[in-house]
Amino acid sequence: MMMTQGFSTADTSDIAQLSYEQARTELIETVTRLESGGVELEESLQLWERGEALAQHCQRWLTEAQQRIDQVRAESETTASTSDTDETDE
Repeated sequence: MMMTQGFSTADTSDIAQLSYEQARTELIETVTRLESGGVELEESLQLWERGEALAQHCQRWLTEAQQRIDQVRAESETTASTSDTDETDE
């Protein structure tokens, strides 16, 4: 049986409140710290876990933004199509 005593998980409770820009900035800083080395194993694991959570948060922001763009485009195309039909009916 594996023991995980001594390994704490990263605190990610505040990530949901971060804006995209805040999360992206912290993610970049986290990656930089991990890549630079010199961090003990437990801290590296915490940084990795937090980085994963930050990346997921950023991806959610981007996915939601893309969905909104797609929705606006679809509504715009529907409006344009309806306008074209109205003009040809006259």
